[in-house]
Amino acid sequence: MRVRTSRLGRAALLSGVAVLFGMAAAQAATYVYVANADSQEISVLELDRAQGQLKPVETVGVAGTVMPMAVSPDKRFLYAALRSQPFRVASFAIDNASGRLRKLGEAPLADSMANIDVDATGRWLFAASYPGHKITVNSIGSDGTVGAIQQLIPTSPNAHAIHADAANRFVLATSLGGDNLSIWRFDADKGQLTPNDPALVSTAPKSGARHFVWDKSQRYLYLVNELDASLDVFAWDDARGSLRELQRTTTLPAGFAGKPWAADMHLTPDGKYLYASERTSSTLSTFRVDPATGLLQPLGQTPTEKTPRGFAIDSTGRYLIVAGQDSHSVSVHPIDPASGALGAPKRMAVGKNPNWIEIIDLP
Repeated sequence: MRVRTSRLGRAALLSGVAVLFGMAAAQAATYVYVANADSQEISVLELDRAQGQLKPVETVGVAGTVMPMAVSPDKRFLYAALRSQPFRVASFAIDNASGRLRKLGEAPLADSMANIDVDATGRWLFAASYPGHKITVNSIGSDGTVGAIQQLIPTSPNAHAIHADAANRFVLATSLGGDNLSIWRFDADKGQLTPNDPALVSTAPKSGARHFVWDKSQRYLYLVNELDASLDVFAWDDARGSLRELQRTTTLPAGFAGKPWAADMHLTPDGKYLYASERTSSTLSTFRVDPATGLLQPLGQTPTEKTPRGFAIDSTGRYLIVAGQDSHSVSVHPIDPASGALGAPKRMAVGKNPNWIEIIDLP
């Protein structure tokens, strides 16, 4: 039997569904994971969005210099690379109810890795070695544990970041010493990288290509360069896997004097704003993103934690959380959605030399 619903009835029904979705979102918990290199531990924190502050959950020892981390696409696993010998990656299961970590195991890495990431299938772990000048692919088992090294590729000096595009067809890696981005075709069935054509895109000499992100539309790629603190905007051709430079700007404050030392960069989830950290000035730069062209409009700098190496933005785009390597603290900066401005932070002490942050939502 077909039941007819009036317009008012449909509106009430939709309103009720919206309320239920809103309640579900409100009940979701947000967890923040901070890698503390020198105290060899991961801080597990909960983000209280109503108060804009962090609450401690637990501290997990890792018996190694923990730095880059990555979360599996299904948010069930956290991976942490240890940059002290023996070089390895620790696999953790994330408790869906509490955000706590349960160690699953460790696997060898080919070198000290500056960056790790997981492909879209959750079956492969990418890693880039700064001192070893190489990139690698490790397998990941069905239980979420990282396994053996499947592939090792020498690169230009100081490989630094490695990520796959949203389609999981291409993998890009930066070379800080070689001032370039290498582009690889990725076979997700075999976990195999092969050189793309074109295989390399050069950046400005002695700029120091470091971290990069794509926008959600996969039309643009943003690259922060460590050595001159510049920021490049590229058009991304997702069919060919090619890049074309559109803009070059700076993350340095006006009147800056000193040695540039840029670190990290992220977009807000809605793609309206981009933020970059610069360690010498201990500032976060804010840029407005033109939705039509992808170009950046500088909006200024905000003082933050001393030596802000790593940061992340929560899924709502309301908070930016930054780690200060030399302050041994993290700060939660509220983000003004109308202007992108960063508000006064709420600070929390963590371990020694915090450097990497991951944020996830759990129901």
